[in-house]
Amino acid sequence: MRILLIHSDYLRYKTKSKTKIAEKIEDEKKSGQFENALVVFTAVEKEDEQNSTEIVENAVSEIMNVSRQVKPDNVIIYPYAHLSSSLSSPDAAKKILKEMESQLGDEGVEVSRIPFGWYKSFEISCKGHPLSELSRTITAKPKEEEKTEEEPSKWYILNEGELLDIETFKFESGDLKKLTDYELGKLESTGEEPPHVRLMREKSLADYEPSADIGHLRWYPKGRLIRDLLSDYVYNLVTEYGAMPVETPIMYDLADDAIRTHADKFGERQYRMGTKKELMLRFACCFGAFRLLSDSFLTWKNLPVGVYELSTYSFRLEKRGEVVGLKRLRGFTMPDFHSVCADIPQSMEEFDRQIDMCMQTGEDLNVNYEAIFRATADFYEENKEWIYEAAEKMGKPVLLEILPRRKHYWIAKMDFAAIDYLGRPIENPTIQIDVESAERFNITYINENEKEEYPIIIHCSPTGSIERVIGSLLEKTAIELKENPKKPIMLPVWLSPTQVRVIPIAERHIEKSMELAKVLKENNIRVDMDDRHETVGKKIRNSGKEWVPYTIVIGDKELESDQFTVNIRETNEKVLMDKNELIAKVQDEIGGMPFRSLPLPVIISKRVNF
Repeated sequence: MRILLIHSDYLRYKTKSKTKIAEKIEDEKKSGQFENALVVFTAVEKEDEQNSTEIVENAVSEIMNVSRQVKPDNVIIYPYAHLSSSLSSPDAAKKILKEMESQLGDEGVEVSRIPFGWYKSFEISCKGHPLSELSRTITAKPKEEEKTEEEPSKWYILNEGELLDIETFKFESGDLKKLTDYELGKLESTGEEPPHVRLMREKSLADYEPSADIGHLRWYPKGRLIRDLLSDYVYNLVTEYGAMPVETPIMYDLADDAIRTHADKFGERQYRMGTKKELMLRFACCFGAFRLLSDSFLTWKNLPVGVYELSTYSFRLEKRGEVVGLKRLRGFTMPDFHSVCADIPQSMEEFDRQIDMCMQTGEDLNVNYEAIFRATADFYEENKEWIYEAAEKMGKPVLLEILPRRKHYWIAKMDFAAIDYLGRPIENPTIQIDVESAERFNITYINENEKEEYPIIIHCSPTGSIERVIGSLLEKTAIELKENPKKPIMLPVWLSPTQVRVIPIAERHIEKSMELAKVLKENNIRVDMDDRHETVGKKIRNSGKEWVPYTIVIGDKELESDQFTVNIRETNEKVLMDKNELIAKVQDEIGGMPFRSLPLPVIISKRVNF
């Protein structure tokens, strides 16, 4: 069931003509006016017919909850089919709406129900306060299931094949302790803004877009470059692993039962659009990948097989108070890798390989990951040895969560997190064994006995969202500066927008500076030249503020020589080099990572200030 609750100054309606499914009504019901009314526009859906009692109870509970907060004089149930494209039968809808009216009346509410099946004109005035417009999805959740869900998870530390009690475990890693405290609800919020928000602005990478919904960013050229390089990195990583790149739509029709069921697992965190169809903006690439796989012909010889997509964008309607910087957004870029496996044993083998892939991203990005392994109790009991071996791949203690039963589509999951400046986790890579989606989306393969079977699917994001990766890197610089205020902080050289800056002392040195910049650019090094009319000292300080890894000053001495002094930011060294030595040094530092050209004018005076 879909409901839209409007707290109104007034509602006026008038019936115009009846449809074939119209209910019989008395003349006084053909028009009406209500003051200070909570109007509940309601669409009863197909799936509501199976659990109508629970649907009515849950709908009434939600309406009563809102009513207690906004205190209307009456509640109006208004049949409104336009909220859904998956409607129940007219008879079922009428029965459910009448039962809602009856139960609200039993609660002591002044309630009226607008006639079903009639064309009507209506006029409504919304009060406009924060609770005056609310949408809800009502589902049937049996009470027995709710009670079971209240059983808490059990938490342990896994270390060198031993299951250890958290309360007595001696944490040697401060990051693991912070992650554990966060997961157990022991870490209190300071209310501070994480440093990466200031840094993303200060370095002209990205900022909030004020004309969009909250949690959506505008990206400046430097930030876009970093994001694209990271996207290239993940693409290379997964295709080397064997994934096949695909691209799928960003919106899906909720009339598709499989799409709706999968979407409902995210509850209210969905972006939905009311057009002639009820559409949803994807929160991950699962929808498109699964529909693509369900239309593919797979045999046991193909498996395991993977498809990969970089979602530009995915959308999640995060709570307003939770949206912050690059860490939690409503629109984000997510690398999404789905592997189809024949059975649980094969999925566990793939899981092992993907742990290696996720760990590699931490090494390549020089970001410390702490890990949480999550498993259902029955899967844990059957596969203890494998879980212990998988955790040992980290080479350090791992947090373990054992869920009493399966609440989600996965039975085992491994999450990797960096820890930010404030001691809170930034969720990065994740791997999940999904035992539900193949059957839901009718993804099948032909086994060795030529029979059709549902496979197991592994979800993996090798880095987590690209925005969070950038956030992790910026938070790391803030932590390093806190630990050692004299340390020159910077991004990895391959991600630095400008890798080499050339500074001419005077105008007569510009030609030589541009000759050097041209050679470096031809060798796939991002270089710029600061020709602004400022002192050399200020230009060097500006280069430092922009975290440029290599800075070269060209003066009279350099005009007469093939060598020049290179200021190396990482070590604070000044090293005499020629252009070939510098090229070799930078390319060695990049180490085969992706390259893209500088998306800005080489001559700094020609740049736009964002």
